[in-house]
Amino acid sequence: MDAVALHLDEPPQVVNLGVGVHGPAGHTDVFRLPDLWQLHLYRYTADLTVDGTPHAIRPGRVSLVPPGATVRYRYRGRSEHLYAHLRIPEAGEPRTVPVIQDAGAQLPMLSALMLQAVAAQPGSPARTAAEIWAALWRVAHLTAPAASDGPHPAVAAAIAHIESHLADPLTVPGIARAAGVSHNHLTRLFRAATGDTVVTYIRRRRLERARHLLVESTLSIPAVAASVGIADLQAFNKACRRELGASPRAVRQGTPVHRGSATR
Repeated sequence: MDAVALHLDEPPQVVNLGVGVHGPAGHTDVFRLPDLWQLHLYRYTADLTVDGTPHAIRPGRVSLVPPGATVRYRYRGRSEHLYAHLRIPEAGEPRTVPVIQDAGAQLPMLSALMLQAVAAQPGSPARTAAEIWAALWRVAHLTAPAASDGPHPAVAAAIAHIESHLADPLTVPGIARAAGVSHNHLTRLFRAATGDTVVTYIRRRRLERARHLLVESTLSIPAVAASVGIADLQAFNKACRRELGASPRAVRQGTPVHRGSATR
């Protein structure tokens, strides 16, 4: 077995976890967990076989073994690892994940998440599950192709800059500088990744946030306008009518959204 199909749309149920020590009782263990997944983060060197497929264990590698698989460990002495035994709901689209892979740059974060889960386990099962769920997401993306991890890094940087500066004046050249690419290159990358121009994306996100604040908060309309970077109330009113299909006051009162890119 080289890979597993992992579902991550719902949090796992953590049945047991901790710091495991193998080796003192002998150099070989062969066993199955009929109903539980096994997540291991290794601190030792050994050999692992999963349903007949050999894998090399090295410090900093992580393994994910599905229920019912037969594992055979051959140790070289005392062998310490972080582990979690889980039930994982089969919800959503499965992701193909290698049985064993290097944690690489994610090793400190994976170690921290699993140790936080261990610390939380006695009093907070919900936090324990959340920490392990976050670890599983990171494991699922250790060797994923770049395209499946999200947009181009420059597009991700541009979106992060936009989202954190919606209340400020935004220009495409300024966003491109923040993303570390040229204006023209960002324009091409952004359209390829999102289907929108940068300006269209900014307008849509501003009006999506404005609609949320109008409907869900008691902020004044001028405060809402300012918080999304449209301090001129006449311009804000026009933008709401164009993108949301109603005036700010009507949106606040519950008028359905009829049109506009902000509903996409």
